[in-house]
Amino acid sequence: MMKAWKADPLLSRPISIFDADSGRLRFLYQVVGEGTRRFASLRPGDELNLEGPFGNGFPKATGSLALVGGGIGIAPLYYMAKTAGVRPDVFLGFSKEPYLTEEFKKVSGKIKVDVGGTVLDSISFEDYDTVVVCGPHGMLKAAQKKQGGNGRRRHVYVSLENRMACGIGACLVCSVRCKDGMKKACTDGPVFPVEEVVFHD
Repeated sequence: MMKAWKADPLLSRPISIFDADSGRLRFLYQVVGEGTRRFASLRPGDELNLEGPFGNGFPKATGSLALVGGGIGIAPLYYMAKTAGVRPDVFLGFSKEPYLTEEFKKVSGKIKVDVGGTVLDSISFEDYDTVVVCGPHGMLKAAQKKQGGNGRRRHVYVSLENRMACGIGACLVCSVRCKDGMKKACTDGPVFPVEEVVFHD
């Protein structure tokens, strides 16, 4: 949870870690509201308040690994690619101009970039032991349908981009409907096995 102001806006913003190296953290975010506009106006030496990290993070991958990101959903996948222990295949989808693809090339086995289409069409889940998907709601729902039940079951995980307020499971803003009841993205997630999540339209 990240904040760069004293009082207004009231709440911190949930931002995933893009990279961590040599005692420094890097964040990747899209300017969409007042909070991210404040982040974009920061200059070296400005104060930034961080709490966390919260949640469960990505699972340890075993065997072959694919990382699939859509838009700003690519943000948490870079650090996983660096630290997974295997060089993953990376699939990145963008609605318009792609970004940071050269960074991903340095840490991936192969990389596929899709602009204006559906990046999930570029991957067969059957080719991998573990697949991690992060992106907009519709993309995660499509990943669940794509996993299906064909052949040997793969480990497919989705990282949810739910709005959060407290980060500690008290406010219930980030509630997630799962097959075994309601869970919270900030404490039970944000990463869930794709088959557990009940997606709604």
